[in-house]
Amino acid sequence: MKALILSGGKGTRLRPITHTSAKQLVPVANKPILFYTIEAVVAAGVREVGIVVGDTHQEIRDSCGDGSRWGCRITYIQQDAPLGLAHAVKIAEDFIAGEPFVMYLGDNLIRDGIINLAEEFEREKPNAQILLAHVPNPTEFGVAELEGNRVVRLVEKPKEPKTDLALVGVYMFDRTVFEAVNSIKPSWRGELEITDAIQYLVDTGRTVHSHIIGGWWKDTGKREDMLEANRLMLEDLEPSLGGQIDDASVIHGRVVVGDGSEIVRSTIRGPVIIGANCKITDAYIGPFTSINDNAVVTNSEIEHSIILEDCCIENLEARMEDSLLGRNVRVCRDDSKPRAYRFMLGESSDVSVL
Repeated sequence: MKALILSGGKGTRLRPITHTSAKQLVPVANKPILFYTIEAVVAAGVREVGIVVGDTHQEIRDSCGDGSRWGCRITYIQQDAPLGLAHAVKIAEDFIAGEPFVMYLGDNLIRDGIINLAEEFEREKPNAQILLAHVPNPTEFGVAELEGNRVVRLVEKPKEPKTDLALVGVYMFDRTVFEAVNSIKPSWRGELEITDAIQYLVDTGRTVHSHIIGGWWKDTGKREDMLEANRLMLEDLEPSLGGQIDDASVIHGRVVVGDGSEIVRSTIRGPVIIGANCKITDAYIGPFTSINDNAVVTNSEIEHSIILEDCCIENLEARMEDSLLGRNVRVCRDDSKPRAYRFMLGESSDVSVL
């Protein structure tokens, strides 16, 4: 079995972070989301991985390399424009070369992985198998209608959904999917929809099975989802205290401190992960916070946040929470006169002030 990981798209819902970074490389618990995806497919036995890339292809190539660190071989497949999930399948036909494959959206996180899904697909050999999850808001997803575990109908974002079973961003196909993606027409969005391709398989008498996951999954397309995914991943954190922690500091719960970091007169209440070469001084770092490498936090409080590398947070009068800071961001209190808020913000920024 091969894997096709989709890492194109513009990540508009995570701007301004994604103005300068691929959304699949934004870290959760200090690891890029895309790395979790690669780990999941390799754990399921895949050794040939195709990554569909778009405008951010160079950053993804630089980050993932040839795949050898995961024990797989990565091939990059360029998609000139985000023309739909089925279009991504279509342009990958030469790479797939007739083999069964798993398609995995690179900004999705599934706690329990896909080993069971892969084993079920190999054992039962349907033409396609889709991963589903019960959701409270099915109108925001593609929704499946089932007979037993057999899919009979898919509806994209239905106004009146007949089930609460949403398509999770993982699919398994045999070669018949290429007949489907070459037969369907673009939707009103101008895209080739994977739901239309799967419906084509159903309508032409192919067997499409479903697999309902029991654990959690997250589509990390928005800030709130990123923070929730970060919280969920930190729940399983294994403590590891590197660097230097002075006697005046207090560490509670599951905390990771990276090599070369210094914790001075601070309280860290886990689960928290702090990367390498950080400096935390006279600070409080509260639960469900990830601080990436080379960050500086001084005389400030942070909780339930994701802080990317090279950030500096200093002298804040109130606690920072529910925040996502991109690389090399500086947030500080400025006592110079006249007193005023002074901002330099990119497009689609979101700021709350006291």
